[in-house]
Amino acid sequence: MLMYTAKRLLAGIITVWFIATATFIAMHQVPGDPLMNDKAVSAEIRANLERKYGLDKPVTEQYVIYLSNMLQGDFGISFTQQNRKVNDIIRDHFPVSATLGILAVLFAAFGGVLWGALTALYRNRLPDIIIMFLVILGISVPSFVFAALGQLFLVNLNGLVGYSLIPVAGWGTVMHMLMPSLVLGLGTMALLTRLMRSSMLEVVNEDYIKTARAKGLSPSRIFFRHQLRNAILPVITVLGPQIAAITTGGFVVELVFAIPGLGRYFVQAVQQLDYTVIMGTTVFYGAFLVFMVIIVDILYGFIDPRVRLK
Repeated sequence: MLMYTAKRLLAGIITVWFIATATFIAMHQVPGDPLMNDKAVSAEIRANLERKYGLDKPVTEQYVIYLSNMLQGDFGISFTQQNRKVNDIIRDHFPVSATLGILAVLFAAFGGVLWGALTALYRNRLPDIIIMFLVILGISVPSFVFAALGQLFLVNLNGLVGYSLIPVAGWGTVMHMLMPSLVLGLGTMALLTRLMRSSMLEVVNEDYIKTARAKGLSPSRIFFRHQLRNAILPVITVLGPQIAAITTGGFVVELVFAIPGLGRYFVQAVQQLDYTVIMGTTVFYGAFLVFMVIIVDILYGFIDPRVRLK
């Protein structure tokens, strides 16, 4: 198990290095001036800014400085937000994105397992047909469309009851979190539903299920203690990366619902060519995703010892 964990950690470190390097190269290929908002200042002040950010050095030297700072956990200072470090932006706004992501994951996991089990239980019947139709919609329709429809629904609902029952935008209370987390989790819930359905249909023909039936166990006990329990393992495998994807992938949802999460600041940084924020948040998101995948791999190695041999 120790060798298995070491291999996963080494692969994760290499992946994070590749993400950091690719991000650095991409940012230096983007046309434009990172200090374009400061063109009104004098040449002396501009030279000081370039020296401070290391922009007066060769690209190779900038890359070494960039990696060195990253290894120390320092992502630099924002080009557009005065006297604000990228680390401070991540520390202040990632908890908001994480909270939204956790709620979305809980909704997606519960819904995916529930609907997937129901579709397998009522295979090729009306509940299965209806749920799978909705699953296709959930996978096909982009999140910003669901976000707009969700806001429209809340506007009509609040107008119907005569007061703001559920806020249309903003952040701060549980009511603010309901619709954004629902919208953010829909795509993942649809994916988990399909996966759960396929896994349930595979498990139903396994020998241990047939043995349980031959022993005279009740259908409900077979379903919950044998079929559902074993069918959920592939869902757990996918859930780790999906947790990271949801937690870090709510850019558009945060923007539509005016949520002060890290994704919203990432979008603003792209619009303003704030290189340090773009690179810092990209590496942070990538490292978080890799970390979640490693955690799931290690946990799965404990759950299924056969995985350690691969």
